[in-house]
Amino acid sequence: MADQTALHVRPLLPSDRAQWDVLWRDYLAFYETERPQEIFDTYFERLLGDDPQDFNALVAAADGRLLGLTHFLFHRHGWRRENVCYLQDLYAVPNARGQGVGRALMEAVYAAADAAGAPAVYWLTQDHNSEARKLYDRIGKLSAFIKYDRVPT
Repeated sequence: MADQTALHVRPLLPSDRAQWDVLWRDYLAFYETERPQEIFDTYFERLLGDDPQDFNALVAAADGRLLGLTHFLFHRHGWRRENVCYLQDLYAVPNARGQGVGRALMEAVYAAADAAGAPAVYWLTQDHNSEARKLYDRIGKLSAFIKYDRVPT
């Protein structure tokens, strides 16, 4: 990875498309899934949109190379008057892990939530994602909630 001082977290740009595709494909592969090209196209379009209730994207870059990404959105919550922030995706390239990329992206999401008046930021991960959970345990609090998914009929 480039010198830590060169790391810059910024909004996703249209010119990031090729690098973003690689990062998001690798992120999906980590979770043992794939998505068709039309999902890539739709998601990227949403990430660049200006609807405040749609997705937002930040990237961590150094020397013109994307080292990580995060996607998040603000939504209403039945227990609060304010919106809350759901961090949908967080990914750092393997050779940049443990060097502050994930933390910088998380802190940027926290800052975006603060700026938007969203008092809560939450996210999900798989229980076996031990490397990421080391970071999450330092900057977040493990919830007691258990997630269920609908069984297809």
